[in-house]
Amino acid sequence: MKYSEADSPERIPKIFVEAWNQRDAAKLASLFDEDAEFINVTGLWWHNRAAIEKAHDYGLRAIFKQSRLKLVQTKVKFLSEKIAVVQAKMKLSGQTPTDEVKNPGTRRNIFTFIVHQSGGKWTCASAQNTDIVPNMETHVRDEKGQLKAVDYRKSNDS
Repeated sequence: MKYSEADSPERIPKIFVEAWNQRDAAKLASLFDEDAEFINVTGLWWHNRAAIEKAHDYGLRAIFKQSRLKLVQTKVKFLSEKIAVVQAKMKLSGQTPTDEVKNPGTRRNIFTFIVHQSGGKWTCASAQNTDIVPNMETHVRDEKGQLKAVDYRKSNDS
């Protein structure tokens, strides 16, 4: 592996954040197994390390070129001595503006990494990124086909 190997499950999100902030897609992808899976916040699904690197290389150059990712909290649940689920709450700021959104705000998300130890190092077999939508319970698709975050508690209180 080209980069520092993760010596504990907790290192996976730390190295992910370091690589993101350095705009280093190769370093980020090096955390993943050759046949790893990755699902992003919109449900795009990449099926191997090369695809994960290619997607993040594009994203870090175009969508997140000035962004900063910050690790807020990490929780590790060991499923066995050599397998763990790592969940990491993060905060993303500085996303690239679009025609529709001139000043993108801060996003908060939770990553779930499924990691395993092999040969003394920890690598990621699968990851999923989920945006946190404060005070919302689920999404609903509107008449125009757009997903909208909703809170049924507000509409059902009357």
